[in-house]
Amino acid sequence: MKITVGTFNLNNLFSRYNFKAGIKSLKSGTTVEYIFNDKDSFKIKKFQGKLIKPKNKKDTLKIAQRIQAMSPDILAVQEVEDINILKQFNKEYLGNKAYRYVTLIEGNDPRLIDVGLLSNYPLGGVTSWQHAVYDHETRKIFSRDLLQADILNDKRNKKLFTLFVTHLKSNFISHTSTDKQKQRDKNNQKRLKQSATIGRVIEAQTRPDSKYILVGDMNDNPDSLYLKGFTANAEIGLHNALENMQETGQMNHTKYPPANPFWTHRFNVSAGNYQYSLYDQIWISPALTGKLSGARVARRKSVSGDGSDHDPVWIELTL
Repeated sequence: MKITVGTFNLNNLFSRYNFKAGIKSLKSGTTVEYIFNDKDSFKIKKFQGKLIKPKNKKDTLKIAQRIQAMSPDILAVQEVEDINILKQFNKEYLGNKAYRYVTLIEGNDPRLIDVGLLSNYPLGGVTSWQHAVYDHETRKIFSRDLLQADILNDKRNKKLFTLFVTHLKSNFISHTSTDKQKQRDKNNQKRLKQSATIGRVIEAQTRPDSKYILVGDMNDNPDSLYLKGFTANAEIGLHNALENMQETGQMNHTKYPPANPFWTHRFNVSAGNYQYSLYDQIWISPALTGKLSGARVARRKSVSGDGSDHDPVWIELTL
């Protein structure tokens, strides 16, 4: 049996409405005044004082087309507002390739971006590790979440493998920061603690012969010191499933091309200086290394990205 597993940062997939109910279109020339004086009758979502806007429909169509083109059996997603928008996106945008199973648990991010899962295989237990802490600290360590889900066969009588989905601390530094290096160090240390916590959770939840996969937007390269909490954890022995990945599609010409094809995120550091990083990653357990039969990245056409500033990746396993 062949099964494909991927991950894709959908880049702010927010809902179409800021209110509990949509307002039907009005006839031309009609003037209507809406008064919201009952706090229980409406809900406005905002971040840092600004209303959260829905994702542009054109960009939403683009990410849907990219998903349909690669069509993985199981797709982990990041930067999704909530379960409702993920279900709506699946139903209305993915058409005849809509997934049978959709799950998302609200995480910790104040900007309301969560990790979720789309699957054509049945799901067993689904667990959120959003309350996990690092070592003896008391604050929640995950900015978003570490989602754990058991993937079952079609008869639901066997677990195929366990999937862990995450989205680690970003490299974002506000332009108002007075000490950018201090903020950069803080971001890196947060990611280091998150990776160590992931390693600890996986070690506790699995056995040496267990089949499991870790996927997500790591906001760092696979060889980074700040990911060594799971990449260098000898007890779990994760293998980088994308080390020999091949490109599907081709990016339009750019005068600042990447040095190699092992990237999913492109960042404009400064004029003429572009950083290409493999932020989106797939790691597999020792029990799955012999089952890996292919790895792909779906390359964007537009230099800036097609609906997302990330390119999706996926692997093929023969189980």
